[in-house]
Amino acid sequence: MHSSSLSTMTPTTSWFTPKRLLAIFCVINLLNYLDQGAIASNGVNGSKGTCTEGAATCTSGTGIQGDFNLNNFEDGILSSAFMVGLLVASLIFASLAKSVNPFRLIGVGSSVWTLATLFCGFSFNFWSISVCRMLVGVGEASFISLAAPFIDDIAPASQKTTWLAIFYMCIPSGYALGYIYGGLVGSNFGWRYAFWIESILMLPLAILGFLMKPLQLKGFFPTDMITAQVPETVALEIQVTNASIGKEESLSLKAEFKDKSSNDQSKSKSATKMFDQVSSFLVDMKALHLDKVYVINVLGHIAYNFVIGAYSYWGPKACYNIYHMADADLVFGGITVVCGIVGTLAGGFVLDFMTNTLPNAFKLLSVTTFLGAAFFFGAFLCRNVNGFLVLFSIGELLVFATQAPVNYVCLHCVKPGLRPLSMAMSTVAIHVFGDVPSSPLVGVLEDSINNWRTTILILTTVLFPAAGIWFIGIFVHSVDKFEDDSENQACTIPLLHEKTGETSASHTQSQEC
Repeated sequence: MHSSSLSTMTPTTSWFTPKRLLAIFCVINLLNYLDQGAIASNGVNGSKGTCTEGAATCTSGTGIQGDFNLNNFEDGILSSAFMVGLLVASLIFASLAKSVNPFRLIGVGSSVWTLATLFCGFSFNFWSISVCRMLVGVGEASFISLAAPFIDDIAPASQKTTWLAIFYMCIPSGYALGYIYGGLVGSNFGWRYAFWIESILMLPLAILGFLMKPLQLKGFFPTDMITAQVPETVALEIQVTNASIGKEESLSLKAEFKDKSSNDQSKSKSATKMFDQVSSFLVDMKALHLDKVYVINVLGHIAYNFVIGAYSYWGPKACYNIYHMADADLVFGGITVVCGIVGTLAGGFVLDFMTNTLPNAFKLLSVTTFLGAAFFFGAFLCRNVNGFLVLFSIGELLVFATQAPVNYVCLHCVKPGLRPLSMAMSTVAIHVFGDVPSSPLVGVLEDSINNWRTTILILTTVLFPAAGIWFIGIFVHSVDKFEDDSENQACTIPLLHEKTGETSASHTQSQEC
């Protein structure tokens, strides 16, 4: 590859280093999940109004639930509404990564997210805020499927899981900070301000996605190399030599023929390109579904996310009702942020210490999930609030240790070119079959039995099958495919260099796109 081609892939500014890219991705991830934590907080979510028998005295509701008079089922739908946009958009963004620079796609997604959260603050009923939450999902979709492969590319080989852990610790941290942030802003200024402030915070990062020089993922051709070159038309070759034809007539004939030729070729090219994209997508989807390691990993993650998603949404409200915590948002959020950071980082460090292989990842996933479920179960059986807090904290430390290993498996059990689709499909699956149905189902269950302790205990039992599924993964034959470029489509030149212009001749000769 020529040095000029290399320069299109490697930013020339020395400020833009792998660690700074990781930091930018972490901030975006933190804001994504801060939003999800905020809408679950008592300050933003609120409660519906209540009336005594005979409607002698009524108490007005608070937050979204009170303003729009939502029942628990409708309230649960709000936590899942953004997944509708995420569902479709994740697959679209993952497919577009083959023809549009992935870094620019993240910029587009962040811009959509910024506008969607802004309009959440202007919503006027259940349906308007539901539509806005769907658009938040569209914005988040670009990031969740593309950020992790970028981090996987730039991380040192011996610290890949640790770097992923740093990135994924922003999920529990974001949720927890969202509980606190939503409680404080919602209680003091109103729930609408929580969304408006989020939008302002994301705006500079969305702009940065367009201003920074784009990067190219390992496993993909640079977009300027895959852009089809327009064939020269016959019109350019025609020479009108008849002396009886004037110059103006000659130019007119050439232009007319060129226009017709260009239109025909443009239609043909568009149809061919669309057919190729659909065919490529179907081939990639088949490869994922035939990969036993990938399927086992996703199935375990679905069961895991079914519980964690419902915990994240109903946790503050359940704690408030079971243990009568006046400051449930702050307590639940504080525990989650500390345990989320420590547990997620610990999971990454431990897997790197064990040697980051796929079987070791499954061992860590199954053990930590099983033990975490046991501690959660004991916590909600405990009648004493202090005992609950201790057991629940240990349980959170254990279950959050899964964040880096489960995504490491997703990234390394497939070829580099499949990683965006792998992450997108995993995300779609764990939400569609996990936390999307779990939040409203828990709402329906609670409406039926009216006992938060029993409701949460029933929910917690689903973690045990998750541990069992991941345990099976230990014994399935697995191969780390990160260095697999057998399809000759892998672009293996490093995304970033710590120093400007650090490109060796050996890369030019031995690494091809």
